[in-house]
Amino acid sequence: MTTSPGSILPGTLELLILRALGTGELHGLGIARRIEQMTKGVFSVKAGSLFPALHRMERAGWLRSAWDATDDSRRARFYELTAAGRRQLDAETDHWRRVVGALTHALRGSL
Repeated sequence: MTTSPGSILPGTLELLILRALGTGELHGLGIARRIEQMTKGVFSVKAGSLFPALHRMERAGWLRSAWDATDDSRRARFYELTAAGRRQLDAETDHWRRVVGALTHALRGSL
């Protein structure tokens, strides 16, 4: 995953993938495009980061996948959230909201 500028915090890629799949199944390129769209172009996910993460998440039981045809009749692996993946998305979202809130508070200089 590349960002402009710098890199992202560990664990962010998984959260973004879970969120991208929160509205339905997508193939790898669709996931990458959705992440770029959701982050207004700040994060651009490369295949070398995306596919290992998808495989890890599938082994963890958060995703399931199946081969199917894309809109332009190409064969692609489509991914979707499992029930465990939806629970993980909720847990990760809660965690990141707490982190962002704490950082926002710290950056405002409030003690």
